[in-house]
Amino acid sequence: MKAKQNPVIYSDFPDPDIIRVGDTYYLASTTMHFMPGCDILRSYDLMNWEFVCHIYKTLEDTPGHRLEGGNQIYGQGMWAPSLRYHEGIFYVCFTANDTHKTYLFMASNPAGPWKMANIEGFYHDNSLFFDDDEKVYIVHGNTELYLTQLRPDLKGPLEGGLHRMIVKDQGKLHLGYEGSHLYKKDGRYYLFTCHIPAYGTERKTQDCFLADSLEGEFRGRCIIDDDMCYHNLGVAQGGMVDTPWGDWYLFMFHDRGALGRLPMIMPVHFDADGYPVIGESGKVPESVSIESTRPDYEYSPLNGDDDFIYQPDKKGRVYLKPFWQFNHNPIDALWSVTERPGALRIYTGELCDSPVLAHNVLTQRCSGPESAAWVTIDGSEMKDGDYAGISAWIGCYGAIALTKEKGKHYLVMYGKPAQDETLHADKDFLEPPVEYERIAIDSSCVTLKVHVDFENKKDEADFAYEEHGNWKALGICQKLYFKLDHFTGCRFGLFMYAAKQSGGHADFMKFRYQIGRDHD
Repeated sequence: MKAKQNPVIYSDFPDPDIIRVGDTYYLASTTMHFMPGCDILRSYDLMNWEFVCHIYKTLEDTPGHRLEGGNQIYGQGMWAPSLRYHEGIFYVCFTANDTHKTYLFMASNPAGPWKMANIEGFYHDNSLFFDDDEKVYIVHGNTELYLTQLRPDLKGPLEGGLHRMIVKDQGKLHLGYEGSHLYKKDGRYYLFTCHIPAYGTERKTQDCFLADSLEGEFRGRCIIDDDMCYHNLGVAQGGMVDTPWGDWYLFMFHDRGALGRLPMIMPVHFDADGYPVIGESGKVPESVSIESTRPDYEYSPLNGDDDFIYQPDKKGRVYLKPFWQFNHNPIDALWSVTERPGALRIYTGELCDSPVLAHNVLTQRCSGPESAAWVTIDGSEMKDGDYAGISAWIGCYGAIALTKEKGKHYLVMYGKPAQDETLHADKDFLEPPVEYERIAIDSSCVTLKVHVDFENKKDEADFAYEEHGNWKALGICQKLYFKLDHFTGCRFGLFMYAAKQSGGHADFMKFRYQIGRDHD
């Protein structure tokens, strides 16, 4: 068995929930405002992962989801999915705080199709739970955690069914209990939940509560208080899973600054009282080694290049590689990968003054500790006031772009500086960026590059353009911050928008993705 370093996925896959069905492990993760949404990943060893699907193309069709008229759902959308399998059916349950709805998706095959329904009520950070007696429950809440019995059809709470507060966080808190996951093992009920106490280390920690029955008392303790020597950022929020050989593992995320929230795996055993004991002396291990159920399996990458060569299916639909997601709902009439084979073509739509409100920004996750992406852009059909470029996509973003003014082309580097270094959303994150450098160029076709460095929370992006086979820097080194405005880790983003007149377009070609840095 080959060992793998933690984090086992070096990209932003927050709020992981994990199950095993036969010889296969499945993971569901938060995707917020990105579409298609709610990732389902697959593994045969808990260390290496690949995409299975996104369970929906779009979740809702509101002005906010469409980035229409200045409306948006940044920091909202879906989050904290609960993934379960029961009697041949896969279930994914989550809430969206912009619609204030609880969504339930069901499928007989994890690759889909997934059928959407709603559960009556709003169940924050919920965990769906099917008990041995065929009763079904949902655990939910913040600070006060509730257990609510659902109707057999899962459409809402069962009238007269069990509904009780099972845990209440006490004392001074930065964040009360949330991110709940409920399991049953050896006749006991296990409730995992995280919080940030306003004492001690003041970082996110993981607790576990045990009960002998759902009507009985849940008693708990802290089981993880570890930052892995990384800037007092804790490991927490996730679930547990067993292997076919009877070993148990916890799967949770680690806050890693602007890179986002990265999945970590740790072995777990159970003490004489039944409480889980994680890792090595209560610490998250630096690496893990787990037997594979399919040792020779080759995984598809979670990030990668794209030459934008796609063929529509029999119904004329085009599915991009699964590592791509649009920022908000795509406007399908304004993008194409078939009009010019080998190019992503983006047309401008509603006028805006920054990429934050641009339609059809196409993104994929950055990788740590360093990664880079570059793309060739043909802007020969751009109009005056258009911008087409590549960004380090986060609330305090940086970008390099080709623009056109009075018939001439320019390269610009601009960014959105942070108001402070806190987690709180900047009130002005929708405002136009600050331009740091602009140069005139003779060509309408350029290759632009973004490099990001997250090593030891450096959290910086720098930008360059290609000239005669060499990279030339442009602008400043942009500081990146994880904040509640986006509530997601940094991504590479391809964008095109019009500040003066709509109707232009740009073609993006030969997208390349590199983990690490070419220091030549």
